[in-house]
Amino acid sequence: MAALTFVRRIRFGSMELLVGILLACAISATMLRKAVSGSAVFSTAGTVFCGVFVQAIPFLALGVVVSGLIAVFVSPERLARWLPRRPAVAVLVAGVGGAVLPGCECGSVPVGRRLFGESGATGAAALTFMLAAPAINPVVLVATAVAFPGAPMMVLARAGASLLTAVIMGWVWARWGRPEWVTRRLPRTGSPGSEDTESRWVQFAEAARHDFLAAASYLVLGAAAAAALHVVVPRWVFDHLAEHLILGVAVMAALAVVLALCSEADAFVAASMTMVPLLPRLVFLVVGPAVDVKLFAMQAGMFGRAFAARFAPATFLVAVASACAVGLLVLGAEFSR
Repeated sequence: MAALTFVRRIRFGSMELLVGILLACAISATMLRKAVSGSAVFSTAGTVFCGVFVQAIPFLALGVVVSGLIAVFVSPERLARWLPRRPAVAVLVAGVGGAVLPGCECGSVPVGRRLFGESGATGAAALTFMLAAPAINPVVLVATAVAFPGAPMMVLARAGASLLTAVIMGWVWARWGRPEWVTRRLPRTGSPGSEDTESRWVQFAEAARHDFLAAASYLVLGAAAAAALHVVVPRWVFDHLAEHLILGVAVMAALAVVLALCSEADAFVAASMTMVPLLPRLVFLVVGPAVDVKLFAMQAGMFGRAFAARFAPATFLVAVASACAVGLLVLGAEFSR
């Protein structure tokens, strides 16, 4: 009877799944090594996968730690009090604030919802911050610089295009947005002053663990997709994309939406796609942190479906246009490489 009770108490979660996968890989290491070493295709795919994953994981961990600290120890209400009263100025301040207060896109959505408030008085600034924080924060920009050592202007182009996207969407909401589109109410939370420091650190540890495992799963998918692109897709397809930049931009923008990578890791996936010109890869880096399938689901859950159905498509178009405009201006002659 006690054994049955013990079995019932065992819960199978993400941590147990990760441990199981690691044990399975460790047990089958010899067999996997022989399979990879005996095939040129598997060797190439394994090299690309490991290169992307190993380079990205430190930045992913750092981003999760920083965003977790901000989520637990910096209240959204305090951030709202720092914003200017004029909407146009507040949008610019919120956009720049995305670089000062870093966070991943998964964490920026609930923070942006809190800043939005019930009345939507700070709605434009809140949405600007939600788009800027995961795209132009120091962790993401340093990761981009490391991923593109031969193209340093990619950092400036990504920061400029992402900030432009966030600011334009903030101004668009200030002009045409409707608070009634936000149909979901704010979730109830305890008062910040009612929790002691120890409980906050517990919340931070739990949030960081959850966010890291969730983001790492997307990183695995992204690294696997990058590896597959190198060995499955014929070379002539990439040559065609290089010759037709408009098609390349459309394909990379769609890929960013589908892959739904974490912004701290997407630069390494984009950098591995050396067969694609810089401009489409810049579009990939600007669109991904602004709109993808997981962000659409989170926005629908936090703001409501009416909001997400309008905000996501508009953000996608603005992000693509901003990336193309800034890319052609900043990258110049390098954009076709």
